[in-house]
This record gives sequence, structure tokens and C-alpha cells, in this order.
Amino acid sequence: MARAAELKPGKICEINGKQYFVKSVEVKSPSARGAATLYKFVFNEILTKQKYEETFKGDDIVGDVDYMTRSLQCLFSDGEQFTFMDIEDYSQYILNHDELGEQVSWLQDGMEGIMGMFINEVLVGIQLPNTVTRKVLDTAPRMKGATATKSAKPAKIEGGISINVPDYVENEEMIKVNTQTYEFISRA
Repeated sequence: MARAAELKPGKICEINGKQYFVKSVEVKSPSARGAATLYKFVFNEILTKQKYEETFKGDDIVGDVDYMTRSLQCLFSDGEQFTFMDIEDYSQYILNHDELGEQVSWLQDGMEGIMGMFINEVLVGIQLPNTVTRKVLDTAPRMKGATATKSAKPAKIEGGISINVPDYVENEEMIKVNTQTYEFISRA
């Protein structure tokens, strides 16, 4: 059994006897003292692919699902479907844009380090690597005298993702980004 606070996008859980894939999580911290942090989830049911939304408190318990993981590579995308290949036996699997949710922004042709989640030999979802290297496409010019301090500026990186980067980061630089928190880690 897992606590709701431990669920992240890409995980699989069981609620009311049905298996769900976590598409996104929104954390809401109430301002009242003693109030519990709320987690609003958007799920896809694994069998029917139907969207399901639910809000839990952090300590609420959800069921675990027995699934296998395998290393995958994202081969390519045709816009609506993504084709993945098993690294060991070269089997290919397809997931739709809707099934992947927010993870689509991070996927690139040839990307490795992806873990595929299988139930009864069927690919039901993926887990992205914790960190990826991406190119900065658009950010404000470097500020004179900027150092490696906590000051940050917005930047758009490959995949159309917007994150905050330190002032010293410039356009066309390669950086490492955390895929879970959307935070800058370091230059690549």
C-alpha cells in the first residue's frame, strides 16, 4: 500500500478495485493551520483509458499494482503516437499522446533511460529518467556581473517546457533538468 503523497506522474495504483495510471498531480497546501495538504490527481484507467480525477489527503492509502518494468528507448513520434523499443529484445510498443500526458514534453527521438511499465505483457505507461539534458532555446540575455547565485530568469527549453534558470545561463547552452520538479540542476 502506498500513501497518496508518494504518487508521482507515471506511477500505477489501484483505487476501488480498478488500476490507474497517474497522469498528473497538483499539490494544494491549505492556509489554515492543521489542515491537510491535498493532492489532486488526474488518472487514466488502464483497461478503458478513461480519464478519472480524484483528490486525496497526503496520508490517504491507495493500493499497489503488480507490474513489470523494462528498459525502453523512444524511437520516434508521428505526432499522435510514440513508438518505444525494448532495449533487450527489440520489441516495439506504441503509446498515444493522451496516454502519456505531461510526459510528452520530455520525450525526444532516440531518448534512452525510459522505464516501461507492463501489466500482462502490455505497455501501460512509462517512467522518465530523473534528469535529462536539454538545450536552452530562449532566455533573457546574460546580466552583467551575474554569478552562480540564487537569482533566476525564465527560459524555454527543448520540448516547449518553461523553467527557471540562473542568470548566467545563455541561449543554445545544454543544461540538466529534473523531469519531476522541472528544476535546473546544472550545465551539461
